[in-house]
Amino acid sequence: MLPAPVPPDEAERLLDLAHYHILDTGREEVFDRVTRLAARLLHVPLTAINFVDVDRHWSKSMVGYDAPEVPRNATFCAWTILQDTPLVVPDLTQDVRFAHHPGVVHEPHVRMYAGAPLKTPAGQRIGTLCVLDTEARTLGDEDLKALQDLAATAMSELELRNHVQRLQQQVSAQAEHSLDLQRSLAHAHTLEAVHELMDLPLSPEDAARQAAGLIGQAIHADWTGLVIFEDGRPHTQRVYGESALHPVLFDLAAHLNASHTSVTHRMEGLTEPYYLDTYREHSEALPAVIEAGLQAAAWVPLGQWQGKTFLLLTLRVGQERELPWRGSDRTLLEAAGRSVRAAFHARAGVEAAIHTARQDALTGALNRRAFDEDLEQHQVLGSAFTLALMDLDGFKALNDTEGHAQGDKVLQLFAGALKAELQGQGEVYRLGGDEFVLLLPEAWTADDVDEVLDVAVPIAQQGCLGRIGASVGVARSAEVDERVSLPELADARMYEAKRRRKALRAGQGS
Repeated sequence: MLPAPVPPDEAERLLDLAHYHILDTGREEVFDRVTRLAARLLHVPLTAINFVDVDRHWSKSMVGYDAPEVPRNATFCAWTILQDTPLVVPDLTQDVRFAHHPGVVHEPHVRMYAGAPLKTPAGQRIGTLCVLDTEARTLGDEDLKALQDLAATAMSELELRNHVQRLQQQVSAQAEHSLDLQRSLAHAHTLEAVHELMDLPLSPEDAARQAAGLIGQAIHADWTGLVIFEDGRPHTQRVYGESALHPVLFDLAAHLNASHTSVTHRMEGLTEPYYLDTYREHSEALPAVIEAGLQAAAWVPLGQWQGKTFLLLTLRVGQERELPWRGSDRTLLEAAGRSVRAAFHARAGVEAAIHTARQDALTGALNRRAFDEDLEQHQVLGSAFTLALMDLDGFKALNDTEGHAQGDKVLQLFAGALKAELQGQGEVYRLGGDEFVLLLPEAWTADDVDEVLDVAVPIAQQGCLGRIGASVGVARSAEVDERVSLPELADARMYEAKRRRKALRAGQGS
């Protein structure tokens, strides 16, 4: 294979790599978790977190093989660190750089490679998160986003590991600062707790709220809150407040939510922590809050989730402090913010992959897999619901006479119209072909479903010349018994409706 050229800033890159003290260390679960997740999300047999040293390629974590060290001139990742974006090679046998690589020619006969660079805060590419497959294939946009998110998570873990190591070194080297270092070490433990918290099956809002509480306690803040921006307006929740606080400060969340302008209102686009050492000097400071004794405030961005922006707000009150936000406080706030943001990014990647797996690629409706999962969930919970099974009459003739492209257009129009008419009161699924199903609240009747079809069918009709219609069978969860399932009951009613319609047309024709 062709060896990769040496980056022009190789000396700086190697210095940054040495800064992490990661080479030749043992396996660590936090990194193994990233490679396992990459293998599952991207459906590949081989994954690794690699670091490119002077003349070797060393693996910190591997899935599917055990070769922790190979010469640098015989590795794909030496090419990946030459660029900021992922390197994707769908078929290694067709790339002159890699066609003769031993791993391509011999076992394990890898064919596809994709690697995302591990970038340090200084911008140096010290290694990669890579995935390999024994079959040629391409990666979609969502796959590449997931790979990059996981690479960012691995880098965040490396930063956290490095931070903890630096604190431990300071404890042993600077005995004269023992009190401050003990606080810093406690902060490192808080970071670990925050990181573990983000792995729990909590909603993003609950995870952010609990993380805010942990961080506020670690820095001994007088008041800690979670600010959530939605549609440009902040909503503040108190997470913790000293009982002896002035009532205005203890109930600060209510004052901020009632106010139309404040320092917090300007923080939605915050990308780095913002520290205010003297609150009263800010032009947007609230007079009642100044009078209540607030000295300093800090806002820390925690990331975004589904259109909402999350911030940690923490306060110092009482006597004036020369340094209200100590260096150790800032270190914890900034590292914790990065950790929470990285967790949100990783979770978003997982959610996107799950969403893609449940979505019908043609119509954007949910697919059969989603229907089976959601129907089972409804039945397990025992909730009352209505199921409407339907298909398009005349669709086969449409495909035969006007072509599949027009048929696809009709399906897209029909699915879009169904979703628009439900207005969020139920879900639309495409089971395959021209067959759709709706899961609806129990209050829906067959007449309600007919009204939806009365709108959706004419909209779908705009996509073709031939006449189409729709047959539907409606069944309620209360009607199911051991003899017949709910989908079977709806299917039988749909075909009974088809028979009645055919008989009616036959009678009119005679």
